[in-house]
Amino acid sequence: MMNNVPAHNPAGWRNVPATSKPIDHAKVKKLLAAEWKKFSAATGKSAKHNKLASKTLPLGVTSSFQHWDPYPISIASAKGAYFTDVDGRKLLDMSMGFGAMLVGHLNPLVVSKVKEALDKTGTLFVTPSPSATEIAERFKKRFGLDMLRFTNSGTESTMYAIRVARAVTKKKAVIKIEGGYHGGYDPLQVSVKPALADIGPADAPIPDAPIDAVPGTVYVVPYNDLPYLEKIMKEHSDIACFIVEPVVENLSIILPDKGYLEGVRKLCDKYNIALIFDEVKTGLTAGVAGASKRVGVTPDLVTLAKSIGGGLPVAAFGGKKKYMDAVVDGRMAHFGTYNGNPLVAAAMTAVDELCTPEALAAAEAINTAALAKMDAIIAKYELPAHTIGFGVKGAIIWSPTPVRNYRDFKNTDFLMAELSWLWGVNRGVITPPGLDEQWLVSLAHTTADMNKLVGEFEELAKAVRS
Repeated sequence: MMNNVPAHNPAGWRNVPATSKPIDHAKVKKLLAAEWKKFSAATGKSAKHNKLASKTLPLGVTSSFQHWDPYPISIASAKGAYFTDVDGRKLLDMSMGFGAMLVGHLNPLVVSKVKEALDKTGTLFVTPSPSATEIAERFKKRFGLDMLRFTNSGTESTMYAIRVARAVTKKKAVIKIEGGYHGGYDPLQVSVKPALADIGPADAPIPDAPIDAVPGTVYVVPYNDLPYLEKIMKEHSDIACFIVEPVVENLSIILPDKGYLEGVRKLCDKYNIALIFDEVKTGLTAGVAGASKRVGVTPDLVTLAKSIGGGLPVAAFGGKKKYMDAVVDGRMAHFGTYNGNPLVAAAMTAVDELCTPEALAAAEAINTAALAKMDAIIAKYELPAHTIGFGVKGAIIWSPTPVRNYRDFKNTDFLMAELSWLWGVNRGVITPPGLDEQWLVSLAHTTADMNKLVGEFEELAKAVRS
């Protein structure tokens, strides 16, 4: 325990400094203004491209998260751990598609196997194919699933997992975590990073649904709060499933308390509620068999995407026979023209071959070493921040105390988070927009690459304290 904060699950990394000093926000605002000027001066072609793209694509992007004001950087190509933007700059990619590029951009084995499928196998049959069966068997063994089906996106996978749970339990309501994101399915649009003014008190959250969603009955609970979760389960008999990221990764990184996920498993069993682990963002970035294996808790259903596909659009849902039998007997029909096509099957096979225990352990060791170096910088400059990590992912959270749920996350220093993110962008280190600044160490990253991230972070610390 630290300041009465429960210990986190030991599968993750969290290091909070013993002492810290406040940051002068007047200085932060001054630095931010200078950094935005620097950004505009270096990215003229990105500005021009965004202006052109905006005439056809809303906001000039293909997915709304890609946009930031005044405009995002436009990328011309990528290889290994690096981007080249339209202004000709080489940039270290620390986002890596939120995990989709775990094996690196244009990984030679992925390229080779996909080219072989293009040359010799085909692109789409819409009939059964040995290539899909073979990779399904590999993933069944790797992730400890009884059965699985392929889809084309994380959104599809979470949608179908919920529909399977409803078909089996004969109930319809959903429980989700406050602040959590699980894709575009209507029930999962509830309380995704909502405004605090709209969601009531922390001890009795009010679900917040956007006007464009028709979610049905959705109960919202704080992460890391077993008593409130049981209260909701006990009061409502219509709950089909509880969907949760075992490690929350859309709010920087939030680790489960020690014993939390084990408690969740027991409560779901007690109240006949399906437990769905959304591993779209964890998956292989958490380790060789995903977060479920790493934390030692088995869900009823799991959703996978991003890291399993080597950069191609593929996802999956699967789990226990009791639930997947609903697809077998037609209680929940699952369709999709492109599901498990030969190109994505080839890419998944390459990823399965590449993501050995040794390869993932080496990438995680690089990440852990970088986190330790950042800990030293935080301590040296007495920054009100701490490191957080899980598998090959890591982040700096601008809070002197641990973040255990969405309300904690909303109390972090977002002005400093913006400066930290932009500081890196202007020095050739790209982390995701959104002020959660989560990075990913792919199989293509080296210690020298991570030292660039560490180096620009120390420059920032010096600037803030000068």
